[in-house]
Amino acid sequence: MRIDQTLNGHQLTIALTGRLDTVTAPDFEQALTKSLDGVTALILDFSDLEYISSAGLRTVLIAHKRMAGQGTMTILGANELVMEVFEATGLADVLDFA
Repeated sequence: MRIDQTLNGHQLTIALTGRLDTVTAPDFEQALTKSLDGVTALILDFSDLEYISSAGLRTVLIAHKRMAGQGTMTILGANELVMEVFEATGLADVLDFA
């Protein structure tokens, strides 16, 4: 998985490419931990995310919880397969998708 970050003022966009799973979720969580200070708008760009596992969902929920206390989080570009996972778990009703 590749993680690309773009900070524009207080808005951070994190674009993920590849698979967010048990192997890569710790890298994503570490990137979030280091990057969210002072951020009031987090955009997770999943346009090039091919797959998300339960470990990946956990990391997304960690980001959501953190951002609930300091701003907003939006998920962009999730493909049909990734959206099916969010819908099956009920998270499609909890998270903000654009």
